[in-house]
Parts: sequence; C-alpha cells; structure tokens
Amino acid sequence: ERCTPEPKREQEPPAALPAPPADSPWSVDDILSEDDERDRVPLQKLKLLGESEELRTLLLNPHLRQLLITVDQAEDKSSLMKKYMQEPLFVEFADCCLGIVEPPEKENVLPE
Repeated sequence: ERCTPEPKREQEPPAALPAPPADSPWSVDDILSEDDERDRVPLQKLKLLGESEELRTLLLNPHLRQLLITVDQAEDKSSLMKKYMQEPLFVEFADCCLGIVEPPEKENVLPE
C-alpha cells in the first residue's frame, strides 16, 4: 500500500552541515579504499539531489522519513537496507536518487 504525502506546508529549510575545519586530521580520502573509490559520488552530482523537486516531494512522506531515520541510527545498516529494499516506497526513493546521480543512458537512440 502506498502512503500519500501530507498536504504541502511551509517548512524550515534543513540546517546546513558544518564544514570540516581546515586543519582536520583526516579527510574522506583517508577512509576510502580503492574498492570504495569506484562507488564514490562526486560532490557536484550530490548537489543535484538537493535540487530535485521529485526527491523533495518523496521526502515529504513521513513513512519514508521514518525509514531513513531508522537506517541512519541502525547498528547493522546492511541487513536493514536489504529489508527496506523490499519496501516499494524505499525502492522508489533509492531509484530516484540513483536516477539523479547516475542518469540512465539513452538506449536505441539513432544518431543525427
């Protein structure tokens, strides 16, 4: 069963994440292995997530928001993600995010 979003209402914009100090003892590069590097999404593409009206609309759904909070706070995120990938709403959210950061290549397009 699909949840319908609540009526649109004025919301405060989410607080911006604080920038890491310039003299920070570590960086993202320090915690990524070579295998992780291929899964890294460039910052420019991540910014596109914040510009997507479709994604914003999905995030108005309180059920989806609760799922995301639960994943964020979970100890075993991997098994919880496997479970949530059976939830149509969560799959819709994941597909929307992937479509933004990795747009599908056009198939069967004739050259001009």
